[in-house]
Amino acid sequence: QVSVAESGGGSVQAGGSLRLSCRASGYPYPSYQMAWFRQAPGQEREGIALIDSDGRKTYADSVKGRFTISKDDAKHTSYLDMNNLKPEDTGVYYCAVDVFDYGLNPEYKFWGQGTTVTVSP
Repeated sequence: QVSVAESGGGSVQAGGSLRLSCRASGYPYPSYQMAWFRQAPGQEREGIALIDSDGRKTYADSVKGRFTISKDDAKHTSYLDMNNLKPEDTGVYYCAVDVFDYGLNPEYKFWGQGTTVTVSP
């Protein structure tokens, strides 16, 4: 059974920080990509960060310089450290996992249920 689960969401004031975690359980491949997406009400899902199987990182311009993605291969877990949060960062954050690399496009096979981040002014 493949299970993807995010955690760490919450409510913060603008300028604050949060760390999101994503654990992929039961994945049958030793190498895979882990990506983070977010979606605000009425908006399309936006790819914001990716760490591929080789550890290379990709960020959307909207979060570049503020967010950092990392991973712990032994724990099958990725982390998204979010700093200097802004109200426009508010949304549901999703973790996506796949053996294939789709960059920041929402073509990944396995998804978590999302964790909500709310940033107040």
